[in-house]
Amino acid sequence: MSQPASHPALLVLEDGRSFAGTSYGATGETYGEAVFTTGMTGYQETLTDPSYHRQIVTQTAPHIGNTGVNDEDDESQRIWVAGYVVRDPARVPSNWRARRSLDDQLKSQGIVGISGIDTRALTRHLRERGAMRAGISTEILDPAALLAKVLEQPPMAGADLADEVTTAETYVVPAIGERRFTVVALDLGIKSMTPKRMAERGIEVHVLPATASLDDVLAVNPDGIFMSNGPGDPETTEHPTTLLKELLQRGKPYFGICFGNQVFGRALGLGTFKLKYGHRGINQPVLDRATGKVEITAQNHGFAVDAPLEGTVETPYGTAEVSHVSLNDNVVEGLKLTGKDGRVLAFSVQYHPEAAAGPHDSAYLFDRFMELMEGRA
Repeated sequence: MSQPASHPALLVLEDGRSFAGTSYGATGETYGEAVFTTGMTGYQETLTDPSYHRQIVTQTAPHIGNTGVNDEDDESQRIWVAGYVVRDPARVPSNWRARRSLDDQLKSQGIVGISGIDTRALTRHLRERGAMRAGISTEILDPAALLAKVLEQPPMAGADLADEVTTAETYVVPAIGERRFTVVALDLGIKSMTPKRMAERGIEVHVLPATASLDDVLAVNPDGIFMSNGPGDPETTEHPTTLLKELLQRGKPYFGICFGNQVFGRALGLGTFKLKYGHRGINQPVLDRATGKVEITAQNHGFAVDAPLEGTVETPYGTAEVSHVSLNDNVVEGLKLTGKDGRVLAFSVQYHPEAAAGPHDSAYLFDRFMELMEGRA
């Protein structure tokens, strides 16, 4: 495992703020939306989460790479972040499962990063000014020149990215033990742990591309429908929204997480909006209004559903209401759809109950999906 090389590197934000540091990972240049994540662990899952496509991710935890990289914890087949920003990378990784250093892994996949900068100052800047376009370069070290290229990049608002991260073809994750249900999971940027969590409960999961048609879904004859996390602006995601409307019309039980929550909101006739700097990390408190319990959750989203926190909304499919709320900023963290008899027909959450690196407070939601398909919810 090699130690990080020492090349000058520069990070420039679209408002002109710049940070000089040292290269981490591959050399070259990269562009994306600058965001930050507050997780102190789980960096391997973060890097391989498709929801981070086209984003330059800053780790607020100062020391990153201590446990290296293994062959078991990836959430997809590749690293998806556009760039990586850390304060103090580990010089020598140490863990019994480590197969290579994080620096080597970033280099092998061409991920340009920067280290040795004041990530606390960068995080405070993004909190005050909001997530914004940025660039990292080891080749352009003049802030004005790099800023000019940053300003040429497309913003995240209006970006339709699900088709860029989805599976190319359908695959099946078999149930562990007795098969109890069959579920179609629409891959909008799904993490590998999600179908595993369902398989553990006896669900056979058919993972379909984001472009799957209604006929493709119905051909599986599923007991339930799931829509995954993913990147981009939900307002641009027309096909999954239209597909979900058709499935709700047919009364198919539905469970969505993260991007799947936003698609659900749009299918119900609600709007979505871009958060100032988003929720990214593994320490986000959420209130489950049905039980009054507070869950510590893993999150990764820059958009949210615009729904009334009090009262209900009548839709063509039933009565919708907000089921979960962020205790940090009152952002909608979950939706619930009920029929005239009060029975739950569909639900979603904005966070990640499958979080491999934890926390696991929300794992019960997969059991709630089971109850929904059993007609007991």
